[in-house]
Amino acid sequence: MPAEPSYVPKMSPPPLMTTDELLHLSLPDKRPELVRGELVAREPAGSLHGLVAAKIALALGVFAKETDAGGVFAAETGFHLASNPDTVRAPDVAFVSRERMAAAQTAGYAALAPDLVVGVLSPGDRAGAVLAKVADWLSAGTTVRLDDALGGEDVLSGFECRLGT
Repeated sequence: MPAEPSYVPKMSPPPLMTTDELLHLSLPDKRPELVRGELVAREPAGSLHGLVAAKIALALGVFAKETDAGGVFAAETGFHLASNPDTVRAPDVAFVSRERMAAAQTAGYAALAPDLVVGVLSPGDRAGAVLAKVADWLSAGTTVRLDDALGGEDVLSGFECRLGT
């Protein structure tokens, strides 16, 4: 006797989340972001990731303060990049120019894209790449390896950070 056919009932996709819902969401020990309305929750970063991100944030912060170029934001800072559906991303390190800082200082997510974004990648994320620097947060960026230096290109002329630990 033939077995009953097995099937999985068609499930509706989860409803899209809004920026406001993300702002009030509590996910202990996760790093939540919103991509086109869909929740993306990442695990906490590893130690090498944290060391490299902190080194970049410190160097970038000192440079920005000395040159009065703008403000540097830590990894927990969300930037509201798009609406309907909403996208909120939280890069490891972000820089916003002095001219745009007023718009970035809000109680909620800053409704702008940073001028410079740094995303530190774990070695398994992309064929041994350790760091991706992105001038436009919504596009692919330049990959910089741990034994190289990160530059500010046309966003922060003169900035350079050696990445080796």
